[in-house]
Amino acid sequence: MEIHAVTGAFGYSGRYIARRLLRAGKMVRTLTNSLEQTGEFQGQIQVRPLSFDDSERLAESLQDVAVLYNTYWVRFNHRNFKHSIAVENTLKLFAAAKKVGVKRIIHTSITNPSLESLLEYFSGKATLERALIESGIPYAILRPAVLFGKEDILINNIAWMLRRFPVFGVFGDGQYRLQPIFVDDFASLAVEKGNSNENEIINAIGPETFSYRELVEIMAEIILGKKRAIFSVPDRFGLAIGKVIGFFTGDVVITKEEIDGLKSNLLYVDAPPAGVTRLTDWLREHRETVGMRYASELSRRS
Repeated sequence: MEIHAVTGAFGYSGRYIARRLLRAGKMVRTLTNSLEQTGEFQGQIQVRPLSFDDSERLAESLQDVAVLYNTYWVRFNHRNFKHSIAVENTLKLFAAAKKVGVKRIIHTSITNPSLESLLEYFSGKATLERALIESGIPYAILRPAVLFGKEDILINNIAWMLRRFPVFGVFGDGQYRLQPIFVDDFASLAVEKGNSNENEIINAIGPETFSYRELVEIMAEIILGKKRAIFSVPDRFGLAIGKVIGFFTGDVVITKEEIDGLKSNLLYVDAPPAGVTRLTDWLREHRETVGMRYASELSRRS
């Protein structure tokens, strides 16, 4: 059987892709730095090291792989990880894949990547898209805006704040838009494209588009059954509040780059939806649990 490899199958989107592959009867391998965290996949998937500092070992981890699903990335710059290093590491991954003859790569990017962007998240993703296209390896590039699901961070933490604070601040006018896609819809799309032969770039967005302010209003009504007072706040004030919350949660709640990306409408594209699950329906189904606990990005990476 052909091997389908997923970077980070013990993480967020990678976990859903691995589940989908197993259901489809595929032989699954994960490349990960968490070699002991097999969890629900105990005995079901092969585990190999994601050895960016050892090209030979990295190539060995990809040996006999037919399709590679790459979800590896970092959300923001931190003392322990940086966008620039994530770009370097992903280029090493692509090189190793080419060396051992991986037949196809399904790569997770972002909406509106640009080499000219001043935001490292978006320029880094653009650099990797170009490198993959120029590598000659057949590919599908998936561009999600925001993923939501049980293990989500953004939607969960908005809900967490709505549950705990009587008011909610949005940056600027809050009219910038987002198009969340359900993580399992994203995984289904990834597996579908793993079985394709076409080179494609797909805007992996959900069926609903919200302004940020509208999203918060709808979430408050669904989860709390009432409205929350929503105020426009300057970016600096919002960052300061985020740092206070981050101090108590031991996390990075929001960064200036993320605010700039939101306000620049970079999480919106004029394209047909690739997912079918509506965030509003999912929130109604999970209204009793979403946002009950804070979801920490740093804890997830520890």
